[in-house]
Amino acid sequence: MKTFKLTLFLVGIFFLTSCSSIKVATDYDRKIDFTKYDSFAFYKPGIDAAEISDLDKKRILRAIERELVAKGMVKKTNPDLLVSIFTETTENVNIYQNNFGYGWGWNPYFWGPGGFNNVSTNVEGTLYIDLIDAEKNELVWQGLGTGILSLDMDKKIEKINEIVREILEKYPPERNQD
Repeated sequence: MKTFKLTLFLVGIFFLTSCSSIKVATDYDRKIDFTKYDSFAFYKPGIDAAEISDLDKKRILRAIERELVAKGMVKKTNPDLLVSIFTETTENVNIYQNNFGYGWGWNPYFWGPGGFNNVSTNVEGTLYIDLIDAEKNELVWQGLGTGILSLDMDKKIEKINEIVREILEKYPPERNQD
């Protein structure tokens, strides 16, 4: 009975951690004083190189602009920061096997009529947001967010907004000493 409870607990933990919708990471130059940046513009060459539809680019750029303006930054033609994006997608194939057979318990060598396989696929997208010092033309901050994408337009827009929001929650970074 203890083994069953432990197994149930571990399966529950696995599902809770695997259902996390967005994974975010950031990296930045620790020697930079980010309080000096108060304006931004989009870096067209970097955005043009992103291999996604123009509609999704517009959605991402609108979300980035909304988040940066909410942080008190201003969009200018002669900015402190240039914003660029990069995207990657990966198709994941998930196979779930149920090896339960007749009788009580589990036997990996016996496949009864209760055994089944379930195959599903999803597309995982990663969005990179790069902030470049416009004067020095150097990358100073990078955030990335990874999440499962949807083909449904409303869900896709919601997911894009959520990914951008969670990435930019990490900007500006807290002041650290090296």
